[in-house]
Amino acid sequence: MAFTLYCLLQTAILCINAVAVLHEERFLSKFGFGVDQGVAGFGDDPGVKAQILTLIRSVRTVMRVPLIIFNSACIVLLLLFG
Repeated sequence: MAFTLYCLLQTAILCINAVAVLHEERFLSKFGFGVDQGVAGFGDDPGVKAQILTLIRSVRTVMRVPLIIFNSACIVLLLLFG
């Protein structure tokens, strides 16, 4: 398989899908990334855990509709061109 722009795009979409399906209560709480871990005081620098949780929540919130569109386009392209 050749390294193409389509393969790179498909890899990015699969990684974003992997982040989007992570469930906070079932999966992330086992590793210490629960719902209550992202709470910090005003003026405090957020730690690495809080930043990762914010990134996961943002991806789930913002990328929901674009991911559906990109996944559908990838499926159609794979069906048409193999």
